[in-house]
Amino acid sequence: MGLSALERWAQDQGQSAFRGRQLHDWLYAKGAQNLEAITVLPKAWRQVLQANPPAGANDWLGRSQELHRSVARDGTTKLLLGTADGLSLETVGIPSSDRLTVCVSSQVGCPMACRFCATGKGGLQRSLALHEIVDQVLRVREVMEKRPSHVVFMGMGEPLLNIDAVLAAIDCLCTDLGMAQRQITVSTVGVPKTLPTLAELALERLGRAQFTLAVSLHAPDQQLRESLIPTAHAYPLEALLEDCRRYVAITGRRVSFEYILLGGLNDQPRHAEALAQLLRGFQSHVNLIPYNPIEEEEFQRPTPQAVAAFKAGLMARHVAVSVRASRGLDADAACGQLRRRLAVSPVSG
Repeated sequence: MGLSALERWAQDQGQSAFRGRQLHDWLYAKGAQNLEAITVLPKAWRQVLQANPPAGANDWLGRSQELHRSVARDGTTKLLLGTADGLSLETVGIPSSDRLTVCVSSQVGCPMACRFCATGKGGLQRSLALHEIVDQVLRVREVMEKRPSHVVFMGMGEPLLNIDAVLAAIDCLCTDLGMAQRQITVSTVGVPKTLPTLAELALERLGRAQFTLAVSLHAPDQQLRESLIPTAHAYPLEALLEDCRRYVAITGRRVSFEYILLGGLNDQPRHAEALAQLLRGFQSHVNLIPYNPIEEEEFQRPTPQAVAAFKAGLMARHVAVSVRASRGLDADAACGQLRRRLAVSPVSG
């Protein structure tokens, strides 16, 4: 809840609007994890609230429970978080010298079934609520003791199947946590006819659409793409790219394209040439992602030479391109790996 909503809520509870402002400060600035910690609130009121939590929740604050923490040698920190209804989700803090990026989940599981992704192996359990998305950013801030600078919706789930909560979370991150839309990226593998809707809803609810839209291609042709992303059979590449053009026309923002490099499968020079041809006419950027292995598949990581050659092939055809650095490989950092591997139990201490 934002500041004005919390003020109204406090008044509905028989308190002054000032109590809502105090709640806002303790929720977002101080990161309170339970009502007992908010000592500025009257004790009697806290006791009443604790005795009467909202339906379907453990308490009024809606914070998650940390079930497990995995820290890689490079500082990348993956958290397995428990929801009020007993499910688990993953979020990752990725530090660098000048930033802290939080990779957040939008769903518990995912229905898209991408073969190279561990999350898709378990199917979809449900979409996350607004507070469950924002809580991931708060958790990473607390654990890593640093203010997040960027948020990427690249964790578990397909964000465009949870558009309302994702847009509300972006609003909360900007309005209540002080982030800028340009620090936020929404990644999608593609859901038919949703990109124009996302553009229109973003303008309607956020006033502008300045977050980055990253569309996961992973193949330069429909046949190869369907072999990697089974749900792509319902969304031909031509239709996906046309929706991307409509998104650009509505928002005035360029689209970023993600391409996971799978050794020997889609990382050859001919694939780079085909990808460049596919993206002709776009003011776009391609983000190359060397594959992060998972146990359930036998895909291989591309060689450094193949990655360099693919990048050079795109650059030679005037395509803006970068290579995402692999982080946290020793901490099951690929989406869904930690959740599938662990028989979870709450962390101690």
